[in-house]
Amino acid sequence: MPIYYQQNINDFTQLAVWKIEESESFFTQLVTVQQQVTHPHKRLQHLAGRFLLPYLYPNFPSDLIQIADTRKPYLPNEAYHFSISHCGDYAAAIVSSTQRVGVDVELVTHRVNKIRHKFLHPSELSNWDIEAMEEQEKFRTLTLLWSAKEAMFKWWGRGDIDFSECMQVEKNTLKSSGILNARFQKDKFTASLELHYQLTNELSLVWVNND
Repeated sequence: MPIYYQQNINDFTQLAVWKIEESESFFTQLVTVQQQVTHPHKRLQHLAGRFLLPYLYPNFPSDLIQIADTRKPYLPNEAYHFSISHCGDYAAAIVSSTQRVGVDVELVTHRVNKIRHKFLHPSELSNWDIEAMEEQEKFRTLTLLWSAKEAMFKWWGRGDIDFSECMQVEKNTLKSSGILNARFQKDKFTASLELHYQLTNELSLVWVNND
């Protein structure tokens, strides 16, 4: 069973990352493609993400999932809050019966360096001292910060967010795992969030669970 990472966050919230090594038929025994996904690998990612929901909560009603105008998948009765992410050969999901959640998994890549000004506020670029970092450290840090903001965006779930202005992550010394403190602000709504992460040279995983 290719579970790459799994954590019972609390009594009501669970997280898992699946390394995709199976063919499509493995997943379609248990879940179906609910969106028009024509690219074979993207369809495999989609199926793996949906597969994780009943894996984490056997009673999860996958057939009731709907897609909001913001493209966020949700359950109409909110019996469970959930979030799905995928990249490369990995799929991640977080499910909670009580709290809003968001998860993002990313392959560490140099490409994120080209768009750093689009998702990081000038104060973040300065505080994190991005320009002074060695290349590998820079790519790991930028990927983690991008992943952190994607997780917050999914937690918010309502779209219409300026990644640079509305979400800012406080500087911290990065380890293989830890917590980032962040501030989310949209119009009159504000929230202080704890973002949990796992970070390697290849993969960044960030999640948030907060009411």
